Amino acid sequence: MDFFTVPTSTFRLLYCIFVISHSRRRFLHFNATEHPASQGILQQLREVIPEDCALQYLILDRDGKFRGEVARMLECLGSRLIRRDYRSPRQNGVAERWAGSCRRELLDHVIVLNESHVRRPARKYLQYYYEDRVHDALNKETPAGRVLERRQTDAARGVGVPRACGLHHRYPWQTAPEARASPCRCHLLRC
Repeated sequence: MDFFTVPTSTFRLLYCIFVISHSRRRFLHFNATEHPASQGILQQLREVIPEDCALQYLILDRDGKFRGEVARMLECLGSRLIRRDYRSPRQNGVAERWAGSCRRELLDHVIVLNESHVRRPARKYLQYYYEDRVHDALNKETPAGRVLERRQTDAARGVGVPRACGLHHRYPWQTAPEARASPCRCHLLRC
């Protein structure tokens, strides 16, 4: 679980909170807020973690937002909190990598207006990330489990399908239809 900031067109900062599962890089939660108070974080966590099903481990940084009531609630739910060392982003590499990918592949190309405006392209990007983006650590599979398609024939061509608001594409293989003889059009040419 981590936060990252997004500047808006009016020079305000939005705080994006996300919870990601390390095993298959599955997203449990994503949201954006302008005021990350502890009550707001508690509400976000209530939406993510049902009372009967706690997360076994939760990797957090040493941000003050994750102390006090937030830490007590997570511990009461049965989660073991693992705090990263100060200035050691590699200890939570999956979350840091995703935040960087989200910035480079989405937020650097979008001028964000407000909280609701960042959520819509982020949802589309999360869908692209989960269903279409292959990962080396997952043996070239997507987090959803889609295996990399192999080219079946020499006639197959990659066809671009826009994803993530058109910022990215998925290229499935499509077999070209058999070439038919085109009708003679010489009678259309007149001198």
